[in-house]
Amino acid sequence: MVVAALPTLCIPGGVPRGVPIPVEVLGSGDTLGLQEAAVASLVVCDIGLQVPGVVLGKGWVLFAPCFPVWKRKSHFWQPAGRSGRTRSGRSVPGLEAKLGSPCAGSCGQVPPWKPLAASVPQPHPLGFVSTSTGSSDPYCIVKIDDEAIIRTATVWKTLSPFWGEEYEVQLQPGFHSISIYVMDEDALSRDDIIGKVCITRDMLAEHPKGYSGWMSLSEVDPDEEVQGEIHLRVEVLGSQGSRRLRCSVLEARDLARKDRNGASDPFVRLRYNGKTQESTVVKKSCYPRWNETFEFELAEPAGEKLCVEVWDWDLVGRNDFLGKVVFSIQGLEVAGQEEGWFRLWPDKSKPTEDERRGSLGSLQLQVKLRDETVLPSHCYQPLVQLLCQEVKLGRQDGQVHLVTLLDETTTAECRQEVAINLVKLFLGQGLVKEFLDLLFELELAKPCEPNTLFRSNSLASKSMESFLKVTGMPYLHFVLGPTIARVFEEKKYVELDPGKVEIKDVGCSGLHRVQTEGEVIEQSRQHLQSYLGELLDAIVRSAPACPPLVRAAFRQLFQRVGERFPQHQHAKFVAVTSFLCLRFFSPAVMTPKLFQLRDAHADARTGRTLLLLAKAIQLVGNMEPAAGRAKETWLSPLLPALQQGTARMRDFITRLVATEEDEGEEEGEGRPLGPPPAVVKEGLLLVHKTRGKGPLLAAAAGKKLHFCLTGESLGFGKSPGAERMGAIALGDILAAEKVEEKSFGSSHVMQVVYTAAGQQETAYLQCKCVNELNQWLSALRKVCGNNPRVLRSYHPGVFRGDKWSCCHQRDRTGLGCDRTRHGVTLQDWSDPLEPAVEAQRLFQHLQGLRGTLREKYWELLEPEHAQNGPRDEDAPLPEGLCRLLAVLAELELCHRRAQPPEPPVPALLQLQT
Repeated sequence: MVVAALPTLCIPGGVPRGVPIPVEVLGSGDTLGLQEAAVASLVVCDIGLQVPGVVLGKGWVLFAPCFPVWKRKSHFWQPAGRSGRTRSGRSVPGLEAKLGSPCAGSCGQVPPWKPLAASVPQPHPLGFVSTSTGSSDPYCIVKIDDEAIIRTATVWKTLSPFWGEEYEVQLQPGFHSISIYVMDEDALSRDDIIGKVCITRDMLAEHPKGYSGWMSLSEVDPDEEVQGEIHLRVEVLGSQGSRRLRCSVLEARDLARKDRNGASDPFVRLRYNGKTQESTVVKKSCYPRWNETFEFELAEPAGEKLCVEVWDWDLVGRNDFLGKVVFSIQGLEVAGQEEGWFRLWPDKSKPTEDERRGSLGSLQLQVKLRDETVLPSHCYQPLVQLLCQEVKLGRQDGQVHLVTLLDETTTAECRQEVAINLVKLFLGQGLVKEFLDLLFELELAKPCEPNTLFRSNSLASKSMESFLKVTGMPYLHFVLGPTIARVFEEKKYVELDPGKVEIKDVGCSGLHRVQTEGEVIEQSRQHLQSYLGELLDAIVRSAPACPPLVRAAFRQLFQRVGERFPQHQHAKFVAVTSFLCLRFFSPAVMTPKLFQLRDAHADARTGRTLLLLAKAIQLVGNMEPAAGRAKETWLSPLLPALQQGTARMRDFITRLVATEEDEGEEEGEGRPLGPPPAVVKEGLLLVHKTRGKGPLLAAAAGKKLHFCLTGESLGFGKSPGAERMGAIALGDILAAEKVEEKSFGSSHVMQVVYTAAGQQETAYLQCKCVNELNQWLSALRKVCGNNPRVLRSYHPGVFRGDKWSCCHQRDRTGLGCDRTRHGVTLQDWSDPLEPAVEAQRLFQHLQGLRGTLREKYWELLEPEHAQNGPRDEDAPLPEGLCRLLAVLAELELCHRRAQPPEPPVPALLQLQT
């Protein structure tokens, strides 16, 4: 039986600092539209911040670093608190921050994790600051096994940054660690490293339910910044009394870059039984090949350790440490020989400066990693068929539906992930419309008020919210994109609250006068009304652009609510806008970066404008602008525009739900499971000039062209609307990998290896940043994932002259010196559906509810027996629940059979010293 392991890193987040958040945006205790996966999740925030959306169950978990203290390379400011010393002798503040404990120099008590707070408080600034600016420009780099995967946006001029960015990364099964580097961006010099946190896989394995707590930023030690692997063969030769230990140093890969040229000059030093030997130096290579053999007299008894160190040779100054491996060779006497790739480790033998730990700040973390074993799709067919049958059966009076049981037994922390798994599963089965309709019917059957419909975080609310984000993101970009871009470009000052109005001078030179508060508010009203009018125009005109499935779902909701509350016809309009405006449009307006509408967060002025615009959209969606005016009287200047917008929104909803679509579009086969023919990714990329005669290299070398990746090919042209100059079929793409920085002087270059006219060619394409680089690599790997000809190794350098720049190999068509990383991808809302993965995640969730499902069934069926304890275990259960329990038991048996055998114990024991 073939199985696949899918370890995944997820980095979800919240919203920028200083942004009030309505409860409808995130709900109580869930994250913004995230889906469950094998995870480690991340939010970067500040001390004293009430973090929105903590999920502690089997799914998403927030990972919230807190950086209250920043180091600058110039002058320092020291707040109250303990002090320490830098290497240069300057005084630095000390800080100990633990969950629920006071923090030196902070605003007092560090709050525990909470669900959504009404607003994000202003943090108390701490740390090292520049005397010229009084702040820092921090950002974070997230590395997986020393490979940069994510770069957060820079938060300018602040000591209390908050990013709130969401990522999900699928990783290789054998990854080792996650490192988060906090950087200070400098425009005129190299960015400063403030500190880092490293989380190893072993640390995560010790906390199967996730790690939660504070971790101090540690200073970056060059001797600990090691990476890569070394290929060794160790054997024992000779007979008793004259035995020798032979170590063959073959090659290494992905060593740390220590020299300014983007490479290193590595050599190997071996230590055993008091003797030392060294290899030759390989110049300018992070993928050296030595193929040298060293022998030592075997000590008796064989208790001595073999230490293999890798160093970077420097002509001037001391050599740089690149890592080491230490072995116990006692088991080698029986096996005789051991060969393999061994990960290089830092030197942990030297003392660490404990007094520096904590003085750079702390990270508040909640992180969880889960490895999933996904069985072949046919194993999940009984579970999928059972769920589909229950949806088709619908609600029946006097019986407890299986979906109701699932809703009642799922905790608030897990409801978001379960909802998105169900939505994706039924999308693939073509039953998402029926599934949502069933949820609406079950929700409306409960006691409820028309004014509070779908305001809770029930399974129905979370499923509809997830459905909009999975199917409606292109529609969201179409509607909101132009207005959001205009707000960012104009950067106008908008403020209606008299308590926050900033008075400024106006007029030409020599004729300055101070604007009155009324003038500022009137001018702000005009700007905000202009933005709101443009946005409402886009919404009203967007009915034909709304996806058919979304229109069908809203039509069903509209009809169900109208039938449930015939005396309150207003309720059916509010039910639609509670999802469309309050859970979809408004959060995207408030934080456009989290919805991929912008590449960076808004500055303070633009963020305030977006917040007021989002609040206006919410008031329009509530269909009662007067109620919002009663709560915040300073919104009264906007009331006429809000009333007009409410009337227009009502007309739009009427047209939206009345639009009749072709029956085949609404009840089709569901979303395609393979790569869609639509555009997957597009953008401008610089084509580097190299040797070769492929279609890309012939005419495009040295030019910046527009590339367009679809489900069929990677095409390119001079501009988005221009005629295509050429294309590469997806079936011809063999690999998409990164290129060494030294090859083109940039760390943002990728290579696309493909076949053309029967020959293997390579296109080298430069992106503008690390995020764009990883997005392109991820998109290419996803659409080419099923290509049977994908390469298992590649060259991270270029072939110049007569050799590869990475490993100095002279055979241009020889095997690569590094492994390809087809499995490392960034997950996105546009990814094709994976029914087996969604079914596996639902199985994991249901497996943990087996006992609870039985008890909850009797509790819902006979409420009078709830206080008398659980029913007899032998009492008969309904057919649907019995089948579900049987399916879960069978799937559990399949997983046991699919467990891989235990690997043999290596004869060469690697010691972590």
